[in-house]
Amino acid sequence: MSHENEKIIIVEGLTDKRQVKKVITDEVTIVCTNGTLGVERLDELLETYELDYKDVYILVDEDYSGIKLRKQLARELPHAEHIYVSSEYREVATTPEQALATALVSKRIAVNPLFLL
Repeated sequence: MSHENEKIIIVEGLTDKRQVKKVITDEVTIVCTNGTLGVERLDELLETYELDYKDVYILVDEDYSGIKLRKQLARELPHAEHIYVSSEYREVATTPEQALATALVSKRIAVNPLFLL
């Protein structure tokens, strides 16, 4: 099931998406939730991105709203893998590129090797 274009990373916001895009080289679709998800928006994401049939990675902030979103996504997408940023950085957007690249590569997502030095 793992084709490069079959990977989806779910993040909270555009700044998170930009930070992830800086470090990855893999063909990955990055989906922004813009915070918590209602039932309709979640159904729309499931259908639009065929999340039940893709390799899904959840990468959200280590704060109250991020943890709440992670729990919601974990219920709806039990096959999803979780990528965590250190609670020291709290937010994906403020996580240093090197730390983010290390977390991503641990889930078999290709990153620019410059960020792994």
